[in-house]
Amino acid sequence: MKPKLHAPNEREQRIIETAQVRPIYPKEQERCDRLLQKHHYLGAMRAVGERMYYVVTTPCGGWLAILLFCAAAKHLRHREGWIGWTEEQRRRRLGLVVNNARFLILPGKSVPNLASRALRLTLDRLSADWQKRYGHPVVMVETFVDPACFSGTIYRASGWLELGQTSGFGRCGRDYYVQHNRPKRLFVKELYRNARRSLQAEHLKPSLAVVEEKVAPRCTQKPRELRPLVEYFRKVADFRGRIESYPVWSLLAIVALAHFCGAPRGQKDLAAFAKRMTDGQRRALGIRRNRKTRKYPSPSQPTFCRLLRGVDPLQVEEAILAFQRQIRGEAGRNEVVAMDGKELRHSRGQQLLTAVNVPSQYYLASVPVAEKSNEIPAARELIGKLDLEGRMVGLDAIHTQMETARGLIQEAGADYLLTVKNNQKRLRRTVQQIISAASAAFSPSGDSAHGRDKSQAAGGSPDSDDCCYPGTSLFPGRETGSTTQPANRPTSSGDGLSIDQSGAGKDECGAMVEVSAPVLGH
Repeated sequence: MKPKLHAPNEREQRIIETAQVRPIYPKEQERCDRLLQKHHYLGAMRAVGERMYYVVTTPCGGWLAILLFCAAAKHLRHREGWIGWTEEQRRRRLGLVVNNARFLILPGKSVPNLASRALRLTLDRLSADWQKRYGHPVVMVETFVDPACFSGTIYRASGWLELGQTSGFGRCGRDYYVQHNRPKRLFVKELYRNARRSLQAEHLKPSLAVVEEKVAPRCTQKPRELRPLVEYFRKVADFRGRIESYPVWSLLAIVALAHFCGAPRGQKDLAAFAKRMTDGQRRALGIRRNRKTRKYPSPSQPTFCRLLRGVDPLQVEEAILAFQRQIRGEAGRNEVVAMDGKELRHSRGQQLLTAVNVPSQYYLASVPVAEKSNEIPAARELIGKLDLEGRMVGLDAIHTQMETARGLIQEAGADYLLTVKNNQKRLRRTVQQIISAASAAFSPSGDSAHGRDKSQAAGGSPDSDDCCYPGTSLFPGRETGSTTQPANRPTSSGDGLSIDQSGAGKDECGAMVEVSAPVLGH
């Protein structure tokens, strides 16, 4: 028989108004489980993963109620339809939704309106507590109500939305569900305004995106979409004498897919990424079926280790460039070529110098930096590898070298943009003397515009007779409208600027080479 409903009296109202909510302390976990096991109709729950236990107390510390929040259900038809997110969005963002798995008002502590008060106090702090403990907030809560036992009045009174009933199946193992024929009513509540819109958005807000970083990336392409990618790597020769389950072009396609999907690309990470692929995807990549299991196995970590040690890097680069041309077309020749070196992850210190077009980020080529060396020889090798005729090439300060600049201009037929730092004192002084006579060519907006000091910004008018117009630029190259000179062009020009090298070190900038020079910004 249901108890008669009545308004709280003065003592009960004081209990409601003074009720407090806090997370349980670790030493209270055993007591909490014991009370749930004894008094909750479902018993205690062995929650795994991210979870929060709360206790509702009086000002004196006496317990009134217990609440448990844990990971949301993986698949709920009514929830997915209401949110409107895709399958991949659900997989990556489900951590922003939590489940109110247990709610128990302790025996003898039942007071009218206490349950709704406890629920509201808990939800007010739930997201902040989740952020503090797990590094990300939560934006939505769900719960299940058994209609055979409860009517869900507390949740409806607290503003929860009922979406429908479940199908009557319960999870009985890692991926195994059994039918129990007791469908539950599903309630949800947004903790923030427009939380549902955030979950279905193409990109999450930065404060929420951290939850996606915790989810391992997986390949979402269909098998028929993977086959064209494999064709580009078929031209790479297999370095092994015997091929069993994994052709080299299949392994390279997996590495490329891991890059496209944003997965880490260490050997262990690649093996985990391949394991998350379906049999159909592995078959489309050319992996051979195991005769005993009749399945398409996933490559192990040692397999990727042998691949990365033995494959021909030049052939792989040719395959990558061919794929890029198919997708993006030919590289634009009106963009700056930027060369920069980076230490690769999971490479034990191996550095790679890469050339790309900017701002399009079109990949051109790369060379490894030799052990016990630096980027300077690698840059000269990369310059000789590329067609840079008529291009502007930008490098950082370590490449402000006479030989590098000479190779770019006289051999490659390119212009260069090199950085001059304060530790190259004589070269910096020479450059300042050149540009001080033509500051108007820079059109500075102030004395220190764009990081230039007063000595750089000072100078005569561009209309004055003593302004060396072609030589005022830090971009030694061709003048406006001039044609590209051959690689064996002379080191002096009637239109160029001859700079005295007697006071400069041999390791300094190729601006010491006598060349034509356009104004800054050409």
